[in-house]
Amino acid sequence: MRRVASAGVPVNVLTGNRDFLMGERFTNAAGAKLLPEQIVVDVAGTPTLLLHGDELCVGDVEYQRYRRFARNPKHQRRFLAFPYVLRRSFANLMRRKSTAISAAKPEAIMDVEPRAVEAAFRAANVTRIIHGHTHRPATHHVLVDGRACERWVLADWYGRGTYLEFDENGGRTREL
Repeated sequence: MRRVASAGVPVNVLTGNRDFLMGERFTNAAGAKLLPEQIVVDVAGTPTLLLHGDELCVGDVEYQRYRRFARNPKHQRRFLAFPYVLRRSFANLMRRKSTAISAAKPEAIMDVEPRAVEAAFRAANVTRIIHGHTHRPATHHVLVDGRACERWVLADWYGRGTYLEFDENGGRTREL
């Protein structure tokens, strides 16, 4: 990231469920700017809501409870006050626990809830949303209050990398 930023390319990072503790040390090292949890940007002339996507999985009540706790600045400050080796061990334990818990959950609650998606379109007053988290790459076309809207879901980066490309003709997924 630092090489890309040093070449003059703006590098923006939207954190997710595993990297939400990144802060000033990361941005200085990477030459990046951290984005807020949700941000509306212009993508090829269309105001577009960018978000991680985990906040749309409201059916997973247990995860949403964890998310509220983990994103609380007070709890984050406490956690970051522990020595690195302890934080790293705890994070590894939590990742293993999360994997086991997720494997036991019904698929239905691991995906976004349509009512949460519709609420996000309304709140941001956009017709396009781009998010990850569920890693079920697809383009979904929905009607929200009579408006044609599109939701683009990003793939994960395990095994292959992809990105979205938009222009005046629309959007498409490209492989690296």
